[in-house]
Amino acid sequence: MRRFIRYLVIVALWTSVLILATFGSMMVILASSFLPNQIIVLISAGVFFVAYTWFCYNFTMRISFKKQLQVMILSVTVWASYVGYIEYHRSIPQMKGEVDLYYYRPFEEVAYENRLATLDEPSKFKVSGIIPRIDGATGLYPLYAAIAQATYPKMDYYPYYEPDNEKSLVRCSKTPKAYENLISGKVDVIFVAGPSNKQLAMAKKEGVELKLTPIGKEAFVFFVNSKNKVNNLSVEQIKQIYSGKITNWSDVGGGNDSIRAFQRPENSGSQTALQRIMGDTPLMKALREDVPASMGGIINQVADYRNYSNSLGYSFLFFATKMVNNKEIKLLSIDGIEANHDNIRSGKYPFAKEFYAVTRDNESRETRELIEWIRSEQGKELIRKSGFVPVE
Repeated sequence: MRRFIRYLVIVALWTSVLILATFGSMMVILASSFLPNQIIVLISAGVFFVAYTWFCYNFTMRISFKKQLQVMILSVTVWASYVGYIEYHRSIPQMKGEVDLYYYRPFEEVAYENRLATLDEPSKFKVSGIIPRIDGATGLYPLYAAIAQATYPKMDYYPYYEPDNEKSLVRCSKTPKAYENLISGKVDVIFVAGPSNKQLAMAKKEGVELKLTPIGKEAFVFFVNSKNKVNNLSVEQIKQIYSGKITNWSDVGGGNDSIRAFQRPENSGSQTALQRIMGDTPLMKALREDVPASMGGIINQVADYRNYSNSLGYSFLFFATKMVNNKEIKLLSIDGIEANHDNIRSGKYPFAKEFYAVTRDNESRETRELIEWIRSEQGKELIRKSGFVPVE
């Protein structure tokens, strides 16, 4: 019995050494992104054999070579299973909030295609004077970049086309950061979904009054793996799933499998939309995952949607179908109503949400004129051509 316990202890120690060796080498790679991925294997192997030599010398001298070989084989099997699971997890398609905005940058002659919508005739309005600095949500970047291209003067020397550059007049910081930039005065107008309670509290704390001008409507959509049997959910079922009361797809007409309901980070436009749907119904704790930070260490963050067969996620229609366009997901109808422009326009689709041009209460003349143009017939035309439903 003592020999068996000792054997199990050795296997556990060896497995730990292998996992730590793998994890440590992955951290080195993430901290030094210029190194090729093959270094993971080399570092893991090096750490493994150094540890093995030390372990044998100090602890396993009384164990036969045959037993040591058995321990190695079993430990490597456990280690390989662990690495295999990690690789399987990484291979599942994601639908993240990150997309390549290259094709949507204003005034940019893209080698393959520029996807920005254009008017049938030149804009009747051109910004003059101080050019408004604009920011907003990723899913609305194709719209406000098209607005800038239609109304801003082209200036080759200024970085209109660098959405992640703080000096750019047309940037894309995502909803949470865009609200922060507007409140702090770093930008003049942002194109986003309505603010969360925390964002309203932030503005109030800074003595800033936010002015929301509705300019369009967009569908807030839920989606699943394309092989999922479920095609429709009711509003009440959505609320019960995200409150944790419904946990299996069989309860809503699907197969006997647990529901893996993903969420988005706090203060993002889509998370705020979900919170408004939930109303007074408590929202369950979001799925989270530990990920290596860029310079080492571990951070715990809201898990990005991965398209497992039992996944449930949400986003906005244009982002999900045009900017990401993942063919392996399926949009769900809600209360039997599909998310399309006709149902958004008529108000039949229950999760049709307005989005806004948001400014501070003391916006400049140029900013006011820009928003007035967006609300004009030409502005509405550009909103339609960009893939959204304008507010009439």
